[in-house]
Amino acid sequence: MSYSSWFQAHGEKHKAIIDRLSHLNDDELIEYFRFDNMVQKEPYFCPLYKDNKKCHDNNELNCYLCACSNFRFNEEGFEKKGEQTLYSKCDINSKDGSQYKSQSAIHQNCAGCFVPHSEQYIKKYFSRNWFKIMKNVMP
Repeated sequence: MSYSSWFQAHGEKHKAIIDRLSHLNDDELIEYFRFDNMVQKEPYFCPLYKDNKKCHDNNELNCYLCACSNFRFNEEGFEKKGEQTLYSKCDINSKDGSQYKSQSAIHQNCAGCFVPHSEQYIKKYFSRNWFKIMKNVMP
């Protein structure tokens, strides 16, 4: 699956939940996206939920910003670095992020970073429109 197709499909899943929960206030909606609640009530939101597995090893994981607004991708590639093409990166160069490098590609690895998964961060950038929060992710 390409970055773009995942991004679009995920945004649509997010919107469907938001639309269904329009009666909740913003704080209640953010709380709804806590990992433990999502595993029980939205098992199809994330493929890891079926195994009760987290993408980030964080006790207070909130999945509202699954995909980070600081993530950048370009399926054509941002630049060549020798024989490798840089396809994704962190816009804030998080010290907890890393890169996955293959012989021909470089991709951002966000597994060690918790920036977008705290409720404080989510509240700072909150919008019920996930695509609005994520507007800078793709070119």
